[in-house]
Amino acid sequence: MPTTQTTKINQLLDPTRVRIGLDETSKTAVIDALVDVLAGHEAISSLDDVRTAVFAREEKMSTGVGKGLGLPHAKAAAASDTVAAFATTEEPVDFGAVDDVPVRILLLLVGPEEHKSQHVKILGRISRLVSRASLRDRLLGAKTPETAIEALRDGEDALRS
Repeated sequence: MPTTQTTKINQLLDPTRVRIGLDETSKTAVIDALVDVLAGHEAISSLDDVRTAVFAREEKMSTGVGKGLGLPHAKAAAASDTVAAFATTEEPVDFGAVDDVPVRILLLLVGPEEHKSQHVKILGRISRLVSRASLRDRLLGAKTPETAIEALRDGEDALRS
């Protein structure tokens, strides 16, 4: 199986891994829903193991990083490659974020231990992207997975300029 060594978020996502307008209202339910998006992914050998790793990481410190962004993530032996799922929520969800702003934009990132540097780069990239109000507005206004991925692609292209 080929490995994905990109740090581009839009290259890790396809429309089947994006959910628009999740109606879950708790942090636990939102994370569960995001993990479920990875069901059937060829790089995931056990969804239960991924779920356990993501919640164990969340217990250490909230992944509500500010400005309405949640970044649940984990390194897991059940992941043979770095994979992602993206979602927006209908309503703000209390994530215990550092700035106390509820979360509506989420990126779940899971990968094997040996992809640690890639993992850190991707988390930094999404944080920089979502720090831009214009991109947050586009993501929250996206009506389809395709338009959310397009917004991320445009945002990433703008990071280089």
